[in-house]
Amino acid sequence: MAPRETSSGRPSVRGREAETAISDREQRILGIIETARAKRAKFRDERITMAHGAGGKATQTLIEGLLVPALSTGSLEELGDSGTVTIDGLGLAMTTDSYVVRPIRFPGGSIGELAVNGTVNDLAVAGARPMALTVSLVLEEGLDATVLREEVEAIAAAAREAGVEVVAGDTKVVERGHADDMYICTAGLGRLDERATLSPAGLAPGDRILLSGPVGDHGTAIMLARGEFELDAPIASDTRSLWPVVDALLESAGSAVHCLRDATRGGVASVLNELARASGVAMLVREEAVPVEAAVAGAAEILGIDPMYVANEGKLVAFVAPDDADAALAAMRAIPGCERAADIGEVRTQPPGMVLVETAFGGRRVMDQLVGDPLPRIC
Repeated sequence: MAPRETSSGRPSVRGREAETAISDREQRILGIIETARAKRAKFRDERITMAHGAGGKATQTLIEGLLVPALSTGSLEELGDSGTVTIDGLGLAMTTDSYVVRPIRFPGGSIGELAVNGTVNDLAVAGARPMALTVSLVLEEGLDATVLREEVEAIAAAAREAGVEVVAGDTKVVERGHADDMYICTAGLGRLDERATLSPAGLAPGDRILLSGPVGDHGTAIMLARGEFELDAPIASDTRSLWPVVDALLESAGSAVHCLRDATRGGVASVLNELARASGVAMLVREEAVPVEAAVAGAAEILGIDPMYVANEGKLVAFVAPDDADAALAAMRAIPGCERAADIGEVRTQPPGMVLVETAFGGRRVMDQLVGDPLPRIC
């Protein structure tokens, strides 16, 4: 019997559940994985490796097993990239970040532009209109002054484009060989938008998973710019401010937008896993629905990596109530850079804390968290 359809032409939630009923054997296997993943991470590593900065399992262990227990007073438990505070009735979001990308200039952007956009995007997906930034520069001895001037100009241009003001900063110089030309550290401040009620706890079965555009552009562009592979493809970073698309989502769907995340380190796969685990829901992603540029897909296939794990710097994932998903998707597609936004899946109840992929061949597989560090220093 065919599954019942909604007025939008998509199978109903009950129908889709029936379509992909889990066998007893699959249920046992998923139960084992679920039990293992439900345990709180403990930091037992003897040395820090590059994997601890890749956004996958090692990063999760570092954050949940060391940083949150030591530093949290409550708000850090959300595990987002921004925290919120209320001062005299005014709701504010705050974030901080560091940028260590190599090379510092790459197709589609540079470390200066990246530092601004990455910071304002952390505020935007928290439901806050970005307002102000601080910028600290760590410069390597011997850095060409022309390069420095170009990056300062890139910071200024990106800040103007994003509508934020740089209000403070700092500069340090380290000995030659102690930095990759320059590192940038930022802090950002934004005003919480009254239309936004965003939280991983708000995820509900039936929510649609909307992706604002093709995945993997930034990480692939950086990888090719490093010159470590004999590949040449016209791939540029997607670095941009996400506030315009967040603003459009909130205007079109308001409180029906339950949660937002920008898919940076670890890519879309890491975002989905973090939220599924934090909220205790399951997620089903349709592989064929995920937009990927042909050049990115080709490079990923040659290198044996999955674009879903590759970093982005101008893409977000939105979880929207099903009745408002079509309007939200249309609003996203009206924003420059988001024309290929797509509905890639839905939130479910089983198996809790897990992300499953419905493959192009009709099968299913678990999309686990990133293991290792395939793309060092991509942001």
